[in-house]
Amino acid sequence: MEKINWKIKKNQQLLSAFLLVKNQAEMEYFLRDLMTEKEIEELSNRLEAARLLSNKIQYNTISEKTGLSSTTIARISKWLNGSLGGYRIILKRLHHSNSHKLR
Repeated sequence: MEKINWKIKKNQQLLSAFLLVKNQAEMEYFLRDLMTEKEIEELSNRLEAARLLSNKIQYNTISEKTGLSSTTIARISKWLNGSLGGYRIILKRLHHSNSHKLR
């Protein structure tokens, strides 16, 4: 598997750019300038698949809801349950954020 080198200047710049976003409107503008609508939709579908997987939803249901292939869903599942925990961190924070909004 190919490993991302986060120490490369352009990759560091991308990480820094995300951390500089101050609110949802800025994030919307930045993502729309950075990516195509299709790329945004793909990332949204991947995050939704991770959320559904964390709720023990079956692959075929996730595929129907997101349009993702079973191969992509399996990869998301591998990362969701992997040692880095990127999906788990964000899903936990999203859940926490959403539960505060409901109060």
